[in-house]
Amino acid sequence: MTVLLNAETQVNSEALNAIAHMPTKSLGVLLDSNFTRKLCDKDFMRIAVLLAKKGYEEGGCPIGAVIVDNETNQIVGKGHNTLVQESHPYNHGETSAIRDAGRIDFSKTTLYTSLSPCDVCATLLYMRGFQRVVVGDITNASGNEPLLESKGVQVDILEDEQGIVLYQQFRAEKPEQDLEDWQGLAAVNAGHK
Repeated sequence: MTVLLNAETQVNSEALNAIAHMPTKSLGVLLDSNFTRKLCDKDFMRIAVLLAKKGYEEGGCPIGAVIVDNETNQIVGKGHNTLVQESHPYNHGETSAIRDAGRIDFSKTTLYTSLSPCDVCATLLYMRGFQRVVVGDITNASGNEPLLESKGVQVDILEDEQGIVLYQQFRAEKPEQDLEDWQGLAAVNAGHK
């Protein structure tokens, strides 16, 4: 079987966009291990941001996440926030990627998230044993990085300007949806009283 993305393929926005939109379980038909070895933190973060953009284009919250096997550099899980699309209050980017990865040993992976994780996601990350989390936006939201570090998780900040601008745009357009995602409908309803 011939794959499209291999050792000779340039890592570019078209390749990363294809990876973001291809189901994780099907990535083997798109790219081989020689291509994945060329991917770096910045590339994985861009895939997380592309997933965030996908969520935004679906009418949801622009938050995406990618989980990468530390040894093989292969993507084992990815996802985006589907609060609105699936009417699911805790299907955040991080939880969606974890669900996509399934029952694996997360201590051997790195999670890339386009936005600083909420309280629930941060707790899940250390509970599942992630050793490293890379955060793409602490400009629009932050606060749980010290919690993760106190639990032994290495946190690296790799802000992605496209992701920051996207979240700022979303927050300006849909402040109630942003509030609901972070604090639930009770917080939205309390603001209307």
